[in-house]
Amino acid sequence: MPRTPTSRDRFDDLPEGIDRVGAHRAENPRMRGWLVFIWALVATVVLTVVGIFASMMISGRIDLFPTADPTVSQSAGVEPVVDASYTVLVLNATDETGLGTAVRDEIIAADVGWTGDTVLAANAASTDFEQTTVYYAYPEDEAAAMGLAQLLGDVPVVQSDAYLQTEQSEDGSQTRQLTVVVGADRATTGEEAPAS
Repeated sequence: MPRTPTSRDRFDDLPEGIDRVGAHRAENPRMRGWLVFIWALVATVVLTVVGIFASMMISGRIDLFPTADPTVSQSAGVEPVVDASYTVLVLNATDETGLGTAVRDEIIAADVGWTGDTVLAANAASTDFEQTTVYYAYPEDEAAAMGLAQLLGDVPVVQSDAYLQTEQSEDGSQTRQLTVVVGADRATTGEEAPAS
């Protein structure tokens, strides 16, 4: 049966006190201005911190998974021995030109058997090494490394294969080598070191 414009249905019966009609019966939510400001401030701070952290990771200033540095080895019961049968490689790991040559000359001048043919000087790949250190590759080289370290003023001794020599000598035996990495602690202040 067709409805007339005046016929009423259940939607026409509204409780008293409600002024809204049709689909707009819910209250219009209002966000307070200070709440919007706080959320915007929090988002800005979080994005800024994440951006700074990401840029520091990309530039290499932060390392999430650092590799362990070799531990300084000073074994109890090992007596230092100066053994000039080892070749010595002196690497200058500082910005100061000629520092590796100066340490090489110091080793030769100690007059314990090392000569210009068995002590070599070169520049290291990096120039930000802090403390002069003697490196040796094998446990049986520790006493000789400690002897060289004493000759240089009791510098630290570290076992590491980072400077391992893979060449063999003429008789087929493994070349025995100690490596001195010269750090900033040996740098002269305001003095010019001899050119290398």
